[in-house]
Amino acid sequence: NRFCAASDNRTGFLCDDRVTCVAASHVCNRIRDCRSGEDEQEKLCDDLPSSLPGYLVFHCSNPVYWIYADQRCDGMNDCGDCSDETESLAACPPCGSEWWSCTPVLYEYCTCIPKRLCRDSIQHCASWSDEYIC
Repeated sequence: NRFCAASDNRTGFLCDDRVTCVAASHVCNRIRDCRSGEDEQEKLCDDLPSSLPGYLVFHCSNPVYWIYADQRCDGMNDCGDCSDETESLAACPPCGSEWWSCTPVLYEYCTCIPKRLCRDSIQHCASWSDEYIC
């Protein structure tokens, strides 16, 4: 079993050294993150996503699309339909302390925007709460 928790408790892939934990989204990215390159092995990467272990993959609500498991609940609309941020399968916690909860006007975000976008004179929330309350 190569499951491990990478940075920020995100899903990862354990290298042969049994110490290095590579973020799921860094597997099969053509960059060897494991010393022996096992994160880029042909048998692992030849038929994405079906060649990957299931714990590295999140299937979007549209079955045509998938993302790496560490991209689920990261605040970004990686699936294109927000299923990686809002669906019950994603099981995301509420917005973290660095995020503001609202209905974004940009398709990039789903239910939260980064607080760094608050009070920047640009509307990011449908309710304008990012400019007046946040």
